[in-house]
Amino acid sequence: MHSYGLYTIRSMVIQLSLEAKKYGVLLVNLGTPNQPDQVSVKRFLKQFLSDRRVIDYPPLLWSLILNFAILPIRSRKVAKLYEQIWLPEGSPLRVITLRQAEALQTRLLSQTGVDIMVEVAMTYGEPSMQYGIDQLLSKGVERIVVLPLYPQYSATTTASAFDAINDVLREVRDLPQLRFIKHYAHETRYINALANSIKTFRQNNRGNNGNDSQLLLFSFHGLPKRYITLGDPYQRECEATAQQVAKTLGLQSHEWRVSYQSRVGKEQWIEPYTETTLRQLPSEGIKNIDVVCPAFATDCLETLEEIAIENRDFFITSGGESYQYIPALNDDEEHIDVFVELVKRELVGW
Repeated sequence: MHSYGLYTIRSMVIQLSLEAKKYGVLLVNLGTPNQPDQVSVKRFLKQFLSDRRVIDYPPLLWSLILNFAILPIRSRKVAKLYEQIWLPEGSPLRVITLRQAEALQTRLLSQTGVDIMVEVAMTYGEPSMQYGIDQLLSKGVERIVVLPLYPQYSATTTASAFDAINDVLREVRDLPQLRFIKHYAHETRYINALANSIKTFRQNNRGNNGNDSQLLLFSFHGLPKRYITLGDPYQRECEATAQQVAKTLGLQSHEWRVSYQSRVGKEQWIEPYTETTLRQLPSEGIKNIDVVCPAFATDCLETLEEIAIENRDFFITSGGESYQYIPALNDDEEHIDVFVELVKRELVGW
């Protein structure tokens, strides 16, 4: 029999096996306030910063610090930052994640011939994990592929999503079968999608002064160094991502660097810090740079405000001339293709 015939039969078998059971995908992101106001931000931050995976200080002490020092001040400041990036449709993170889910469901249907339901759930905020799982179960879904939108694994993000799913399923009598995708930064398709996005952006956006970028800065979300010492593989996965993307782009060692953003508190975090790096680069003669944040599958407050606005100011006021933020992959077709392949792999293996 011709190979085409074998391929057709295999596709039919896969389709029939998928139709025999109802499958769903839970696309998980970190979360966002419902509105860019102090009340909504305070509610979101309290849920986020109360997670023991995120902050592991003694509970009683941390509760006092959080409720009487951090939330009253931080929520007001963060609400003003959200106002700068808020879209007419809502929070960028939620809007983009919903677009990703819609694109993923459409692409899965076109490639499998089966309408596989895709729902969005946030570890903190809305749509909640409870809502996302309830939506799938109410449609009779029996097998769920969970895809957290964190390319690099960390206990503070991916594991927190897993905990939140377990909390919801504790109340479910007839448990669905789950496949949980731990990470995908090592996937060749993801590395290529990221490299192609960077290459296209740099081709279409020369520096503000017309000069080519001298440096590509990979800025990842930071973690306390203590977490890495305790066994979190996040830093190792981040640096492997940057190295593989730089290699794919054909960059020399002096043409790229790695740094870590969003440091808070007095505890030592992973270094080098993004802010410190940006303030130092102009004194080294590097005045035209591009910045990309590969730990973020969707643009959000940290990329659109902290990196694209605040950190740009640090660089320019320190003597920099051209600073450009390269957007996250968001709902780019190549990015959705990464999700499709990850999900299909789990479906076929079921």
